[in-house]
Amino acid sequence: MTGPNHEKTDPRHSLLCFCVVIALLVVGIFLRLPPEPFEHGPLHALQSAHLQSHLKGVGVDEKIYRDYVNELGQLGLASYPRVVHNYVERQKAAPGAILPPLRALYIVWAFAWQHCFGGDAISALRNVAAAFSILSLLLATVFAARLDRSGYFLAITALMAFAPTQLHVSQHAIIDGVFAFWALLTIWSLWESLNHPANLGWKLLYGLALVALVLTKENALFVWLGVIVILIANRWLRIGTVTRGLLVLTFLAPAISLIVLMLLAGGVPILIDTYRLFITKNYGLKYSELTQDGPWHRYLVDLLLVSPIILLLAVGGIYNLTREKRLEWFLAIFLVSTYTMMCGIRYGINLRFANMWDLPLRMLALSQVCFFAAILQRWRNVALASFVALICITEIHNYVILEVKYPLYDLVTKDLASALQILKSP
Repeated sequence: MTGPNHEKTDPRHSLLCFCVVIALLVVGIFLRLPPEPFEHGPLHALQSAHLQSHLKGVGVDEKIYRDYVNELGQLGLASYPRVVHNYVERQKAAPGAILPPLRALYIVWAFAWQHCFGGDAISALRNVAAAFSILSLLLATVFAARLDRSGYFLAITALMAFAPTQLHVSQHAIIDGVFAFWALLTIWSLWESLNHPANLGWKLLYGLALVALVLTKENALFVWLGVIVILIANRWLRIGTVTRGLLVLTFLAPAISLIVLMLLAGGVPILIDTYRLFITKNYGLKYSELTQDGPWHRYLVDLLLVSPIILLLAVGGIYNLTREKRLEWFLAIFLVSTYTMMCGIRYGINLRFANMWDLPLRMLALSQVCFFAAILQRWRNVALASFVALICITEIHNYVILEVKYPLYDLVTKDLASALQILKSP
């Protein structure tokens, strides 16, 4: 392994690195598999070693998504406007917010999964969540491999394979891991489009990712605004080349998504009503008031509880930014801009929503690890590998505490502090 200096790997080590990456991917995918496949069959004995969530029952968000999938199963996909209409009527009478059915892509994926493979709606939702968490891991590996930084793809694969928040969303029927994948695909394809301005394929992938992002969750607004900030900052930082086609896609893709959402809702007025009711009713939801509020540094506190070493190293990576570190600037701008917007949402702060930051944080953290390892010069590769291994051990240890021993359904500060024995019951 080497740092960001584009030094080539010794060919003798290439096969070993490839084998280690494959092993890490196998372990990472195994950890992300939902519990259901292990309940019967020859792997049942490995259930306790699988490090899956031991949380029983169905969470509040999971029940809502389950109801939408079941409703689609009864009415058919063509009746989506009726599902949205039913939601608006229920939301008007409800004292607090109900998750809207216009988070369409996750619900439709689960509906399709159930139609193809059978099983109940909860299993379908959890399988889809696990599948997208696996896709995020694979995306991170490919992204890192394309950076042409020797050993980066191995280190990033390791750091993402054991990321606690990535593993958490793979074990529950929640949308955040699905959203994180599309957000990461948007950022990666934007990076590639900036650096390969003549390549139409990267631009088409970027547009597709933006469309899917908006169709997955309304939080797409934060990612889109983060993209706008990156494009503006590029004028001074020269991260890449902003073409007219890239700018057109940045605005055209969300517009296409809004048209699709309008069709799914059954018109513009009901589309507006859906989001207006969800936002305003969220302020009347006691759970959000008690668990999803706080100061601007609330996300930093939660990240420090779950992935302390990653956060501290990432902050160090931002502190050590130099002009030639184009990738690090790209990631830092995305993190800072989206963080600034997300931390100001009243009753809307939850570490699950920050799942899309996992890869950028780990890339910045690795940049700082490379900086430290370079001090040792001759033993740089050994030091770097040792640092990464140590981080992975602490990450999986925290995951076991939070998800297996405690276990958590939601990543809110009070529960995180209780699981880590910072808060103790009398």
